[in-house]
Parts: sequence; structure tokens; C-alpha cells
Amino acid sequence: MALCGDSNAFDLSSPCVRGSWAALVPSILVLALCLSFVHPPLPGALQNVVDTVKRPFAPYMSLHEAEGLMLADEQNVAEDNASLKVENTVPLWRTLIFVFFGLLECLAWLANGSFLLITGRPTWDGIQHFLIALTWLYTAARPVIRPTATPPYDTFSIYLAHICGGVLQLGGYLFAHNSSGAPLPSTWVLVGLSLNLAVLVGLVVVIMEMPLALPSHLVKKENIGSSVSPEDYTPLWGWVTFTWVYPLVKRGRDTTLNEKDVWALSPNIQSRPIFIKFSSLPQKSLLKKLWVANSFDIIGDFVLTMFSVIFNYAGPFFLKRILDAVDTTTESEKDKGIAYIYAILMFLSQIAKAQCDVYHLWLGRRAATRMRSELMAAIYDKALKRRDFSGVVDAEKVKEAAEKKAAAAAASSTAPALTKAEKKAKAKEDKKKAEKEDDPKAGAADTGKIVNLMAGDANRVAMQISGLYFLYGAPMEIIIGSIFLYQLLGFSAFAGFVVLLLGWPLNSYLTKRSIRIQKGVLKAKDTRMGVLNELISAVKFIKFFAWEQRWIDRALKAREAEIQWMIKARINGVGFYLLWITAPILLTVISFGSYVMLGNQLTIGTAFTAIALFGMIRQPLNIIPTFIVQLLQTRVSLNRIGAYLDEAEVNEQVSSLKKDRSGPVASLAGDDRLGFENASFKWNEVEEVSSDKADQNQNGHRSSNVSETDSILTTGSGETATAADHKFELKDLSVVFPDGKLTLVTGPTASGKTALLMAVLGEMTTLNGRIIMAKNTSKIDGNGNMQVISYAAQTPWLRHQSIKDNILFGYPFDEARYNQVIDCCALRADLDMLEDGDETEIGEKGVSLSGGQKARVALARAVYAKTKFVLLDDPLSAVDSHTSRTLYEKCLCGPLLQNRTVVLVTHHVELVLPGAHYLVRMLDGRIDTQGTVRELREQGVLEDIAQDAAVEVKKEEMAVAEETAIDDVDAAADPKDAEAKKPRKLVKDEHREVGGVKWNIYKSYLKASSYSIWVFLVIVIFLQQLLGVGEKLWIKTWGEAYKEPQNASALYAGYRAFMGPEYEIPMDGQISRFHTYELHPSTSGFLSVDWPSAIDHPLFYVGIYAAIGLTMAFVTIASSVAQITGALRASRKLFKQLLVTVVHATFRFHDTTPQGRMLNRFGKDIDTIDSSLASSLQQVNSSLAGFFAALLTVTVVFPVFLIPATFIGYFYYTFAVGYLNTGRDLRRMESNSRSPIFSDFGELLNGIVTVRAFSAEKRFLDNLHARVDLTTKMWYTFWMTNRWLLLNFDFLGGLAVFFTSMFSIHFLVNNAGLAGLAITSALNFTTSVYWACRFWTGLELDLNSVERVVEYLELPQEPPAVIDDHRPPAYWPSSAKNDSLIVAENLSIKYAPDLPSVIQDVSFNLRAGERIGLLGRTGSGKSTLAMSILRFTDPSSGRILIDGIDITKIGVEDLRSRLTFIPQDATLFSGTLRENLDPFDEHDDATCLEVLYRVQMISRSNNASQSTSREHSVVPSPDVSRPASITGVEREETTGSIASALTEVDAKTTVSLDTQVSAGGTNFSQGQRQLIAMARALLRRSSVVVLDEATSSVDFKTDSKIQTTIREEFTDSLLLTIAHRLKTVIDYDRLLVLDKGKLVEFDTPYRLINKEDGIFRGMCLKSGYFGELETSARAKAERDGLI
Repeated sequence: MALCGDSNAFDLSSPCVRGSWAALVPSILVLALCLSFVHPPLPGALQNVVDTVKRPFAPYMSLHEAEGLMLADEQNVAEDNASLKVENTVPLWRTLIFVFFGLLECLAWLANGSFLLITGRPTWDGIQHFLIALTWLYTAARPVIRPTATPPYDTFSIYLAHICGGVLQLGGYLFAHNSSGAPLPSTWVLVGLSLNLAVLVGLVVVIMEMPLALPSHLVKKENIGSSVSPEDYTPLWGWVTFTWVYPLVKRGRDTTLNEKDVWALSPNIQSRPIFIKFSSLPQKSLLKKLWVANSFDIIGDFVLTMFSVIFNYAGPFFLKRILDAVDTTTESEKDKGIAYIYAILMFLSQIAKAQCDVYHLWLGRRAATRMRSELMAAIYDKALKRRDFSGVVDAEKVKEAAEKKAAAAAASSTAPALTKAEKKAKAKEDKKKAEKEDDPKAGAADTGKIVNLMAGDANRVAMQISGLYFLYGAPMEIIIGSIFLYQLLGFSAFAGFVVLLLGWPLNSYLTKRSIRIQKGVLKAKDTRMGVLNELISAVKFIKFFAWEQRWIDRALKAREAEIQWMIKARINGVGFYLLWITAPILLTVISFGSYVMLGNQLTIGTAFTAIALFGMIRQPLNIIPTFIVQLLQTRVSLNRIGAYLDEAEVNEQVSSLKKDRSGPVASLAGDDRLGFENASFKWNEVEEVSSDKADQNQNGHRSSNVSETDSILTTGSGETATAADHKFELKDLSVVFPDGKLTLVTGPTASGKTALLMAVLGEMTTLNGRIIMAKNTSKIDGNGNMQVISYAAQTPWLRHQSIKDNILFGYPFDEARYNQVIDCCALRADLDMLEDGDETEIGEKGVSLSGGQKARVALARAVYAKTKFVLLDDPLSAVDSHTSRTLYEKCLCGPLLQNRTVVLVTHHVELVLPGAHYLVRMLDGRIDTQGTVRELREQGVLEDIAQDAAVEVKKEEMAVAEETAIDDVDAAADPKDAEAKKPRKLVKDEHREVGGVKWNIYKSYLKASSYSIWVFLVIVIFLQQLLGVGEKLWIKTWGEAYKEPQNASALYAGYRAFMGPEYEIPMDGQISRFHTYELHPSTSGFLSVDWPSAIDHPLFYVGIYAAIGLTMAFVTIASSVAQITGALRASRKLFKQLLVTVVHATFRFHDTTPQGRMLNRFGKDIDTIDSSLASSLQQVNSSLAGFFAALLTVTVVFPVFLIPATFIGYFYYTFAVGYLNTGRDLRRMESNSRSPIFSDFGELLNGIVTVRAFSAEKRFLDNLHARVDLTTKMWYTFWMTNRWLLLNFDFLGGLAVFFTSMFSIHFLVNNAGLAGLAITSALNFTTSVYWACRFWTGLELDLNSVERVVEYLELPQEPPAVIDDHRPPAYWPSSAKNDSLIVAENLSIKYAPDLPSVIQDVSFNLRAGERIGLLGRTGSGKSTLAMSILRFTDPSSGRILIDGIDITKIGVEDLRSRLTFIPQDATLFSGTLRENLDPFDEHDDATCLEVLYRVQMISRSNNASQSTSREHSVVPSPDVSRPASITGVEREETTGSIASALTEVDAKTTVSLDTQVSAGGTNFSQGQRQLIAMARALLRRSSVVVLDEATSSVDFKTDSKIQTTIREEFTDSLLLTIAHRLKTVIDYDRLLVLDKGKLVEFDTPYRLINKEDGIFRGMCLKSGYFGELETSARAKAERDGLI
């Protein structure tokens, strides 16, 4: 430094140099700060460049911006208009302190500088003081010019620079005096420098106490630290030391944490504000959006990681200097002093590294948190806006089925033999095709897949971000390590790198393969979740038919396919692992070999240092390939999410979310009307983009005129002609529904009535024309109604909430209106029966209500909302005539629907016509007739419609006649009757374990994965530790074999990059982490053998060293393979046990457990067991082994170390226990808070049409934000406690090393080997503890998944499926002349021992072939009785005999497979129609077609052509617009072919056995689903058929056909009908009437209808059709010869 004479700039022994540094650093800092305030104007182009460069460095969202966004969103105003008040008062005392001391210091330095210049000292000394004075002037002016209540970081950095300068100056004088006896400066100088330091420390403390941010008016100060996160408001000191987390850790250490104990997330990482800003970003691609939203955090993470790496390598650098200083025989005070300074610097570099680590990890975790919330909200938001594809059949399945057929056909015909080249080309093409198959495709993602995107893929992307620092840290580490190695071994160091080059092609092959496998795994997982989703949602139905085993096999088959992919992935992983483990060993061996061969002597020092450095490089070398693989896998996930986010959406007209964001829509003329203008529609389908254009033209877009039911199938381009499956279109609709009036929509089944409503809601694809509809929640008409639509779907969609919440649907509670709605929807009586009234909780999909109740609750919801338009899809069909009259009079014509435009789909034309203003008749997807009722009457058309209706209505009025008394059915097998007595929550809150993971959980996992494997793994860990020690001893022997005195001065002695968070490496294959490199100084040769000279036999030593290394690699690989085998065994076993238990669980369990909860077990928990559990267990084992190895070494070599270790150990223990307990609770709460997101999401996907109709999307989105925040809060807080632990452990580790170094310097003169050993052992000791802690938490967390699975293995189970020694005979139950087929003897049934009996002492005897009607009011126990015959509830006393066998003595599968139960709502499964009819392939095609014909599902002609040629004729829609009008009711038999061609499903559609059915059968109308269910029952031909009458969703013609089918087809069977309509059972053989659980009447209909004061007679009188009913009963009695 020319300013200081001859001294160079780093000669810190010169006071001038020290003074220069102390003056220049703060001055340059102040200059830079001053320049940053100057913003000169720049030319436009340059300004743009500057802005672009600056953009990524700007924080994404500040605290107050986030609060402003939330406020704006709540008040529904623009962000600029939301006023957020922040109190920004700066305490006066703080300003005074800064100004006072700033001026005081400034004056002192000025005076001192002037004094120096006057007394003739060098000018530069004076200038130094003036420079310092100027910096102090800045610190005095800053609080006045720019006062701030939060820490002034510029002033803070100047103070820190001054502290470093002050320590340098004062410390320099003292060191020079002590080490070389240099004279001290005058006392004044020393006092001045000391006072200066004291003032600086005081000022820094003042800044450290300033809060990071000030609360706005939205935050109550007293809540900070309890419900509000202290993260934003903690003082700077709390932030630097992370002590803001400690209160939570302290609370969690002693008590079990609950949700309310954990503070809320900071607003700038909450889901809602983040997503609002994220969705408004202009970038198109998902990746770019994510970068823009997280660039600041990612760049910060990058910069701090670089510093962390530099500080990390500073450790060995200083350690080498310490050992050099100690390693002299003549150690002077100066050497000792320098060594002490290095020890202090080493300690400080560790603290600095710990700080860098904690903040770069915090930034990475914040980016991950935000990204996860952004993606989850984006997926949910998309679900609210995407087209509804719920009924679309998976085109791939259609394709698969077609390909199978084609293959079979090809196999039967003789194909020409292929040449070898052709075979090769074909194989190549097939492989390419297979790879493409698993690529994410845009299109109809099903519920299972969408839930997977949210649960799996969004999480994978987030986790990847939090681990990104591996990728930027690794290259830096490799560069630094390589430089050090070069200094040590010269070019020999790089000889080993050849191995890496050779390994690269293999590596890239494995990488490619791993991506292909990853796609396969994800696809297999989607398939498995799809099957499970379907299985769990229809589990009751599966039980009715005793199909559990088939479904368990189906799920296990999907699971097996997934496991096969997982095995491939594991084998690939082992390949990677092998490569990574052997490469560094070979690298070291080759380097040493070439070093020795070049004639160099390998000393202990060189060898150990080299091994340490190779060890340090090994980690990043391994990480890079792993990480590249993971990045590529993450890309797969991002693409899957991207493909889904690109799916087709509904337009602004339909989605209120799109409208909110795009501002008000330009208002169209006639905006406030509802209707169509020349519009045609088809059902939504996935547009296939075919790569082959020709292919597309051939079969891609067939212009098919095949009209169909309310149903759809996609016709993908790969289909063969066989699947010209039914397609349906609405054509040329022009209608405007009259404003404020009631419009009727009628027409036969499958004529497109529901489709018409879906079209007006915008839920179909518009082919041409337009929909006249504009929703606008803010537009209120004169009657106080919003311009929005209420909609009640044909299948009511109810949420898992109370009845009241379902009706309110988020609208404010208006008591008078609410009560009016309850009355007019005839719900009062139902609510009175339920003890909890309207607070009764409805289970998932409304399980606890009957069909009619569900329909009326959905109707009440539509009526309650103050909307202008009300669309009702057939609400009258599910209720009896008495109730439908009430609904018509009080609801449809009542005050609540006055002045509202009501569109009602119904068959009850007669009933509703008087109150209707307009009528639309649908036929084959066209409007056949429309007009006001008066016009149609004048034209005489109404007569025809009315007559058609009269036929139907007359039948219908009788058919629906008087659903038994008050209501329909009590919900199947739901203990409604019992529940009514006792209000209780239907769905219990999810159970959460408390305390540590119980030993039996470990046991169940170890047992599932086999004990022998774990014994083997423990042995392997010991072997690894032994080999590690052996390696060191061999090196030592090798060094001594040169017969040189031991010189270990160059010893980095295995200083490893342990402290860092490298071990967060999220990997399947685990890198063996703990090779502790220690040195065992010993004078005799290893094992006291006289080894040959190393100079003469260098390769002998290299060879043995290589052998030890490769043995180690082999052992490690063996352990990896064993671990994978164990993990897969456990996965297989636990999944199967879980599946079997859940499927065989009782009905009660399925009623009271949300599907999401079960799916969470099958999804996330099974994934954890599949992927991370075994490796977590292995890691804990090896880190504990490393810890004990290190501890033993220290104790043997250096017993004194145990004294500081005890103290440090105490703190370790307290911190670790606090962390483990808190972390465990947080992770458990996180898993539990995750379930509701998915069950909610599944629920939303089912009801998306209803949610959109009501414009309620915003409310659902807000609800999701709240739920995501809850689970994220647990996750984020857990990681914050982890960061706190890391910082504290790093500090303790630093202390341990510091003490040991100071010890070594003091005691171990000229024994560098021992000193190095002591220090490195201390390092290993502390790091092992940290990792044991980290892994232990990870393990407990993973075991939490096992815990949740094991919890389900204890579920209450149904009786056994088969009891081997009580199998019923093959002919059982026999219907031949059996007078007592079913006998009940004194039957009583309770749902639980503590509940009253639902059925009390009932006895009866039913004969074979009889038709029995089971009647009774709601709650009388009729469903319970029917269910008990199928043994869904066992009798508490008495018994049921079927054909002489007590049903409780045989297995449930034997029982249920011999009986047939036809439930109210038919469930179909994905697959072909044939698989639905005959899942076990027990019948041939002809039989299956026959039953379809008999239930009128297909017509004879169709049937004939199908059974012969299996070609489907497509019958075009006939030109006749409607059937000729008819008179009289006799038409039923004579209608002939024209009517069936028109109004039946059969003629118009090409339904065949190969027709694909989508999950839940949503591509068939409800009527068709019922018909298929009847066909299924016919096929089983049971002697006992129990029918829960379910004719509600069918028009009356189909109804009468079903009735005919029942009467004609089930003649040999005992038919037991749970009746809801008197007309259905009036001509049965006998009627069984229940009341309050007792059998009150049991006789023929004729006798009962004539019984004075009889309950049945009362029902008939109340129905209003008494005369007709009596006539039918008499006719039946006459036929039977009873009168």
C-alpha cells in the first residue's frame, strides 16, 4: 500500500495499513450509498435495459402490499383504492441517540485528525481520520433526513464496518505488544479506541432492537406472537438469531400443540394475495410466471449459497494454518498467537457460514412455499373455470378396447410374416409410441388425476425449488476443491477424473431412462388413484352385489402395474448409486496410483488432505447427476400441470371468475333475458390433436347424426368403426324464456331436457348461434333479485355440511325468508323428525338423506338465493304426488318464485300447466313445440301434449301415487331412526396421534418389510464404520512405510463439509453420508506386521487401498438393494392390508368417513411408504453409528474433550427435544389439514356446474385459500423450527471446534497429528448429532404415514365373506314351492348397543315367488328391515332364516351373491357395458344382449344385428316430429315401432356390449342407468330380489316398462319392494306395513284397503286416488280368487 511506505496492503503488522483499512472500507461504503440515491435520466432504450436487469432483483411482494391486496379483494375494489393505514412514528429518543453519537464521533475524529496534521505526523494518518469523520457525519444526518422506525440497514452496515476497523486497530496493537514486545501507543489512544468500540456496540444494539416492520391497522399489536406471526415484526436481533421461532418450540416441548397454538402465515406468503398477483402476471408460460414470482428469492438463495461454500472451505484453510503453527519444535509466543487468531477466524467463518445457510435456506423455503400455494390455487382456479368433462369416456380406453379387438381379429386371420427388418422397425415404433403414451396430454383430466396434480406434482415442484441450492453450490465446491487438490498432488489429481468422463455415457443413459420411468410411475399412480376413487365412491353398491373381491383384485392389478414401474425406478436408482459410489473411490485410487508411479512419496499429510478433499468433492459430484434427474422429473410435473392449465375453459358468460378479472362485459342488448338464438350444441369433448393429418380426416371428426340421450362419448382419432358410439346434439334452438314467468320443458326420456338446461348454463360446446344470458351479481332488479342463476340439478349435489348451510349456500341468513323456503319446499316435517333439525349434518353426497329429501334440499337452495333466473331439473320426480302438489302450490306458484324467470323440466305437465306461462317440448335434441300456454291451447297442440301427458300423468299420478305418507325412504342402512334421538356429528374430526411414534408402529413397519432385512442392514452399518477406520489405518501404515518421521502438517484431516445442509438432498438412493476420516497415530506398523517398503512396492499399497474402497462400495450397494427390497415388500403388504380393510369395513364407517380422508391414506401416505420411509430409517441408523464412532474416537484419543462436550451436549439435548416434539406435532397437523383440501376439491369437481350456475366460484376459491394456508402454515412453521435448530447446532458445533482448537494450541505442541484428530473428531461429533436429529424428525414424519395406515387396519369389519364350514348348498335359496323362503322370528335390530331398537320384535313368513310390498312412513324402519336381509346390520335379538338357513351363520359374500338388491340410485363403473352387466364373465354375449332387450335398453332389430354380425346399424332420427296423438290409456301395448323409434333410447343409439361407460356412468342418463341396473339384476336370476323402488328419474313410459319388466321377468323370484308409491304395490300379493319399527299390518292389498282405520287405508285415502287404487286391489283379489 503506497500510502504506507513499503508495507504491502495485507501486512497487518503495520499500524498504517490497519488504519487505512479501517478508514477506507466505511468511506467506500458511504460513497456507494450516496451514489445509489442519485438517479440520472437515461435514454429510453437504456432505461428499458436497466429496468429489465433490475426486475428480477425486486422483492415479489412486500408485507403491506400483500395486506393491501387482501383488503382490496375483501372490499371488492381496485388495489389502489384500498386504504391501508400504517402508523410510522419514529421514537424521538432513538433519533437523538443516533444524531448525538454520530456528531460526537465526527467531532472527535476531526479533532484527532487536525491534531495529527498540526503535530507534523504523516498527512495520510490525518486524512484517515477525516474520512472516518465524514462517515460518522452520514450516520448523524441519515435519521434526520430519512427517519425510519425499522432498521436503517445502511447505517447498520457502516457501524459493522467501523467495528471491524476498530477491532483491527486495537487488536493489532495488543497482539504486536504480546507476541513481539512492540511498545503500546499512548493510553489516550487505547482509551479512545476502546470507547469508540463501546459506542459502536451500543449503537448496533439499538438498531438490533428495532422491529423489521410496523403493523398496519389490520393487525392488533397484542396478537403478534400468538395468532399473528412474529416473523414480520420481530426485532432485527430476533431475526438474526432466529429466536422469533423459539416461543413456539418452547411451547411444543412441554405440551401437545394444537392448530390455534401456531400463528398464522405472514400475509406475503398467504395463498390469496400471492395468487391474486400471480394470476395477473402477463407471462404466458407457467415456468416464466413462476420465475417472475420467485426470482428475488431464488437469486438471493444463489448468492448466499456461494458465500456459504466459500466460508465452508475457509474451515480447512484455517485448520491447515493452525496445524502449521503448532507443528514446530520451537514454538514461539508469536506462532501461538497467530494460531489463536486463526482459531478465532475459523470460529467466525463457521458462524458466518451458519448465517448464510440459514438465510439462503429461508429464502429457498419461502420460494417453495409460495410456489406450492400458487400452483395449488392455480389448479383449483382452473377447475372452477374449465369445461365440465365429467361424463367424457377416456378416449384411450376406447382406443385400447378397439386395439384389443383388432389384434384378436388379426390373430385369427393369417397375417403375412414380417421380415426381420420390418420386425425391428415395428419394435422401434412401438417403443416410441409407448414413450409418447405417458406424456401429459391436455384433455379431460379425471378427478383422480387432478387431485394428484394438486397433491403430488405441485409439491414436487415446490420441494425442488427449496433444494435448488445444490445445483448452484456444487460447481463452486468442485472448482475450489480442484484448486486445492492441484496444489497438493499436481496433475495426478486430475488423472482420476478420467473415470468421470468414462462414466458419463452410462450416466446420461440412466438419466434418460429415469425420465421415461418417472412418466410411467406417474401414469400408473394416476390409474391406481382412478380405480380407488371409483371403488371408494361406490363401495356400498359393490357390497350390495358382493363384488368386493373383484374390485380388490382390480385395484391390486393397478397397484401391481405401479409397483413394476417402481421396481424399474429402483433398479435404475441402484445403477446411479453404483456409478456414484465407485467413481470417487476409483478417482482417489487412480490419482494416488499415478502420484506414486511418478515417483512421489505419499506422506500421511498429503494422503489425508487429499482424501478429505476428494471427500468434499464427492458430494457435489454425486449431487449434480441426481439433481439433474430430479430437475427433469420436475419438468415432467410442470408439464403435467401446464397441460391441465391449458385445457379448454368456459367463457366469461359462464364463469364469474373470468368476469371479475376482465372487468365488466360489454352489455349486449337483451342482456337480462335468458334463452338461445339459432343455437346448436354438443356435449363437451376432448379435441384430439392428431399428429397424423390423414388419420384425422378419416375418422377424427365424423359428422355423425347419431342422436342420443343426455349422454356423451368422445370419439378419438384412433377408434375403429366399432366405436361409432352414441353422440348427442341439440340443434337449432331459438327460445327466450319469458321474463318473470314459469316455463315448462317437457318431452320423453333422453330427448335432451337436461341438455337444454346445461346449454343455457353454458356447460355444453356451442356449435353455432349464441346463448342469451348475462350473469351479474351486482345488478339487482326491481324485485331485489340478482341477475344470477339458481340451479337444482337432476342428481342433487349437496355439500358435506349441515342442511341449513346447504340451503344458505353462503348467502346471508334471513330468518323469515329461510322459514318460508323450508315450508314451501315441504321440508318442515322432515326437519321436525330429525332431532338436530336443520343442523343435521349431511354426509358426503348427501348419504344421510333420502332421494326425495336431497331433491328438496337442492330445490330449497335454488329458491332461497335471491336470483332472477331459476332452473329446476325435474325436482318433482323424486317426490310423491302429495308432496309434488304442495311444491307446485306453495313453491312454484308461491310468493318466493314470483317475478323470477323459472324454467322447470318435468313430466308432470298436467299438474303444473295451470301455473305455467310458456311451454317447450323437446324431441331428439330439437325443440318440437314451443309457445305460451294460451297460444298452444288455441292451436290445439296443447291437447296433444296434454294427452300424451295425460297418458303418462294418469299413470304417473297413480304410479307416484302417494309416496308413503310423509316422504320417501329413510336413507338406506343409515341409522336415521336411531340418530334422530341423539344429535351427533355424522363425520368425526380426523384422529391425530399425540406424543412420540409408538413402538408398535415401528414394529408394524419392520414386520411388513421383514425383520431379516433390517438385521442385515444393521450389520452393514457396522461394516461400513469398520471399513472407514480400516481405510485410515491403512493410509497411516502406508505413510509410515516410507520410514519417514510422521509429518502431518498438511493435514486437513478429513475436515468434511458436514455442517452444511447438503443432506437435505431429496433422493431415493441415499449417499452414504458418514465416512468420518480420522487419524490413529501409532508407532508400530498396522497390526504389528512388518510391511514391505512403500518406495519399492508402491502398487501393493495402492492395490490394498483400492480393495478396501471397493469392498466399501459393494457393502453400500448391498445395503441399498436390501433397503429397496424391504421397502417394496412393506409397500405391497401395507397397501393390500389397507385396501382389504377399507373395502370390508362396515357400512357405518363408509357413511361417516369422507372419501378424501380415505383417498389421502391411499395417496399421500402410501406414497411416503413407497418412496422415503426406508431410506429415512437407514439414514437415522447410519448417522447414529457415525455419532458413536466419532464419540469413541474422541474419548479414546482425547478424554479431556468430554468436559466441554458435556455442556455442549446438554444444549444439544434441550434443543433437539424441543425441535423433535414441536416438529412432530406440526407435521401431524399438516397431514391432517391436507385431507380437507382434497375432499373439498373432489366435492367441487362433482358439483362444478351448480357452483358456476350460482356464480359462487369466488367463495369456493377463498375457502381453498384458507385451507391451503392452514396446511402451509404447519409446513412452513416446521421448516422454520428446523432453520432455528440448524443455526443453533451450527453455533454449538462451532463452539466445540473452537474449544478443541484452543486446547490443542495450548497443550499439544509438536503433535499436529493428535491436534488434527481432536479437531476433526469434534466436527464429526457435532454434525452427526445434527443429522441424527434431522433424520429422526423425517423418520417420525414418515412413520406418521404408517401410523395413519395402521390406524385404518383396525377398522370395524363386516362379518367374514365366507365361512368355510357353513357354506350354503349350491341350489340355495331354492324357490321351488317353498312356503317359507324368508322367515323373521322375533326380529329386533339396534344400530349400537346403547341406542334404542329400530326394528322391534317383528315376525313374518314370505313364500317363494311372492311379490311383497314393504310400506311405512319415513323412519318406520322399512329400509333397515330390507338391509338386514342382506345382513348390513345383524339382529340384536331374534333371527332371519332364508330357505331354512340362519343368515348370521353363513358368510356375507355367500349371502349377498345369492340375493339381488336393486338400490335407488344405480351406479355404473368405468369399463364396457358388458363388464358392468357381468363382471365375472359368467354369461355369454347373447344372454347379456337378451337382458338389455328385455329391459328395453336396446331394440330387437339392433339386438339381432349385433348378435349376428356385431356391426351396429345407426338408425337415423326419423322425420316425424312427434307421434300421432292417441286417446285412451290402452296405447301402451299398441304403440308399435314408431313410438319406440322415437321416444326410446334404443333406436336412436348404438348401445352395444362394447359401449364404454365413464366412471359413475355419467355418460348415460339417469333413466338409462336404472335400466342397466335392472338388466344386471335380471342376469343374476336370484330367488330373492330386494328392490328399493327407484323409478323417480325416469319418464312414465319408461317407468311403466320397468314395472312391466318387474312383473313379467321376476316371476320365479320372491320380490320384496321398498315402496314409495302405492300404485306400484297395489297389485302385489301381500303388503307389509311398518310403523315406528313394529309390524302393524301384513295382508293382501284388498283386505288392507278395506280395513277400517288401517294405516294402509289411511295412506290410500290421503293420496287422492283412492277409487283407482281400490279398483286395482279388487281386480288383483279377483284374479287370485280371493273374492
